[in-house]
Amino acid sequence: MPDSPSTKSPGANPNTTHFGYETVSVEAKQGRVAGVFHSVAAKYDLMNDVMSGGIHRIWKRFTIEMSGVRRGDKVLDIAGGTGDLAAKFSRIVDREGLVVLADINSSMLSVGRDRLTDRGVAANVVYTQANAECLPFPDNHFDCITIAFGLRNVTDKDKALGSMLRVLKPGGRLLVLEFSKPTNSLLEKVYDRYSFSVLPKMGQLLANDADSYQYLAESIRMHPDQQTLKGMMEQTGFRNCSFHNMTGGIVALHRGEKPRVTME
Repeated sequence: MPDSPSTKSPGANPNTTHFGYETVSVEAKQGRVAGVFHSVAAKYDLMNDVMSGGIHRIWKRFTIEMSGVRRGDKVLDIAGGTGDLAAKFSRIVDREGLVVLADINSSMLSVGRDRLTDRGVAANVVYTQANAECLPFPDNHFDCITIAFGLRNVTDKDKALGSMLRVLKPGGRLLVLEFSKPTNSLLEKVYDRYSFSVLPKMGQLLANDADSYQYLAESIRMHPDQQTLKGMMEQTGFRNCSFHNMTGGIVALHRGEKPRVTME
């Protein structure tokens, strides 16, 4: 399988990008990714539980704990999907705060809205269909931004990180929860076998869609590793960047802050 590229190498064609292991035009990728999530939206929560053995809930709980979100904060959850993080943030920020659940995919956004409404989570949550590369929010607006298992699907990750930095308040935090590179070679071999042999079959059985879960496995390998993503965040302008490996590096949580305005 191909090596995991971090960002486009010098001389790379700026009009092409990766859809899993396939090279496609930049224009085509967004539509292809949209097709994946239109297909899996209805079974998204079930597949998350089955694929991870429920461990994804621990990863998300740690993200909440690391966010530093408090009552009255404004939180943006990008690629918020079915609303796991948004629901928890809603309780923390309480009536004085606001949570924006944003997703580029209308099917995922609809499932998230219905799920949170059914659970009575509505008063301080709003829903926005938005592209992470050009967020439709004012400068210096949010106290915290989270993006869980969504950055690897973004075509231009540097542009998306810049957009996130723009809408964060000075001192605000970005948390990126994403699949990453296992830190142990034996674990990596086992994980590869699971990803390419089991996941597509599981997707076919439970969601009648093997191709989307083949793409999932490939997209994880094409995503920047821990150190590379940390460097991308720093290059964008985030400060105090760090990452925490979970489950042997299968997942990593990256955290960075927008610099505070300094008085001359």
